[in-house]
Amino acid sequence: MPPRRKFRRPLGERRYRKMFVIATEGAKTEPEYFSILQQIVGNVTVKCLTRDNKSAPRTVLNRMKEYLHDESLRDEDEAWLVVDRDNWKNGQLAQLYNWSKEHNNYGLAVSNPNFELWLLFHFDEASGITTAQKCSTRLKRYLSDYKKDIGKQTITKDMVLRAISRAKERDNPPCHDWPRTTGTTVYRLVERILCS
Repeated sequence: MPPRRKFRRPLGERRYRKMFVIATEGAKTEPEYFSILQQIVGNVTVKCLTRDNKSAPRTVLNRMKEYLHDESLRDEDEAWLVVDRDNWKNGQLAQLYNWSKEHNNYGLAVSNPNFELWLLFHFDEASGITTAQKCSTRLKRYLSDYKKDIGKQTITKDMVLRAISRAKERDNPPCHDWPRTTGTTVYRLVERILCS
């Protein structure tokens, strides 16, 4: 019988890709956006947890808790909840905020009125936007076929950086939990992804 060969790993270190687990309210737009962002950054893994028609804050939180119960995060990984302000009560959003403070690698990103505001910041300053309808109407200037999916529109790193800058300007002074007026804290998550 010939001698057995031992398996040898290549010399050098294997690089671990940081993972962002994101439970989203939306089942189309948010996962599509974060997939595009993952392609732009290249050295991270983004996993979106979604379910059609299951968008209540508590449902989004439970989805994340179920995932974390079954899968463990490394210390370098992060878990984020991404929701719209919509008409949710402060108490409902407070549950998400309190969860986000349980660990250093947990986060909450809220858009008021909705995630489309974050998308709009990629194109303009969103001045005069106060409702979800106004936001969607303005967004269609840039994404003419927009129906909850971004489509073939290319989002570049420069556009993402402009969106971060615009969202930060609107979040002044920075809210500690979620925006009470038109604004979004999605930029905080996107900055974390870009810096990975």
